[in-house]
Amino acid sequence: MHKVAIFGASGYTGAELVRLIATHPELEIAALAADRRAGSEMAEVFPHLRHLALPRLARIEEIDLGEIDLVFCALPHATTQEVVAALPAGMRVCDLSADFRLEDPEVYAHWYGRPHQAPALQAEAVYGLPEFYRERIRTARIVASTGCNAATGIFAMRPLIEAGVVDPDEIVIDLKTGVSGAGRSAKEAMLHAEVSEGFHAYNIGRHRHLAEFDQEFAKAAGRPVSVRFTAHLLPQNRGILATCYVKGDPQAIHAALAERYAAEPFLQVLPFGQTPHTRHVRGSNFVHLGVSDERQPGRATVVAVLDNLVKGASGMGVQNANLMLGLDETAGLMLAPVFP
Repeated sequence: MHKVAIFGASGYTGAELVRLIATHPELEIAALAADRRAGSEMAEVFPHLRHLALPRLARIEEIDLGEIDLVFCALPHATTQEVVAALPAGMRVCDLSADFRLEDPEVYAHWYGRPHQAPALQAEAVYGLPEFYRERIRTARIVASTGCNAATGIFAMRPLIEAGVVDPDEIVIDLKTGVSGAGRSAKEAMLHAEVSEGFHAYNIGRHRHLAEFDQEFAKAAGRPVSVRFTAHLLPQNRGILATCYVKGDPQAIHAALAERYAAEPFLQVLPFGQTPHTRHVRGSNFVHLGVSDERQPGRATVVAVLDNLVKGASGMGVQNANLMLGLDETAGLMLAPVFP
């Protein structure tokens, strides 16, 4: 058994890590950290986990890392860099925050409004999208799991850019996401009365996941790519649906996605013309993708769905950890979606 610690265990992604690792055949939760809830039992914070025998929540500095094989960081953005920098040299880290996702510290400073606090560590961090960086993740010390919105769009678009079947300058990503993506901290804008019975666009032209699209699509195209992307907040707890409008032959687009993901255990391309639903991946590590033609020749719509707390966060984190520890990549993750 490989012993792991979870920093930030009192948040949604921390709870999802516990839920997934609890039935993992080769991972054991040896420590849980949550500074504001230090001293509490996990069952007090998340009653749905009371059936599990878990360590008491502690402060990060109180945890003995001597026997820990890997640390999951499910901490708020802009806090992980300093925490990771203070860990023992060589400690392997799977980070679920945005702190190590952007390869250029100056780009990070531009999008997150503060200087990078660990630029030397950034140089050894690997972008944590397993389907594209699997071999690098296996040997990495620090893996930065992809942002949930970014992952949804990248799964849909990157293979098409790489295959040259879409025009990279004609991509529009219209994305809807559930409220759990905003985290568990109390926010007036996230109150039930504020979000129910309607939905709205937010951070138009300024969403931080644009930086991840820029980074990853430029690699795929071999030149800068600037997509149009708008996120919308849905009055539902989980799920992301990205509707992507592209210029290219619909059948060639479908064939490119099907070929690229044919051997991927968590990526499923639906028959041409079928549309994926968020409810069909809820609570799972699966991604469903669909391609449809449009009434205008040479145009197509690509739809991708995933669960933002699983494949968009904690499930991807466990998938990365499996690779880092030399385990079966799918271990602990082949849970069927919850339906209805």
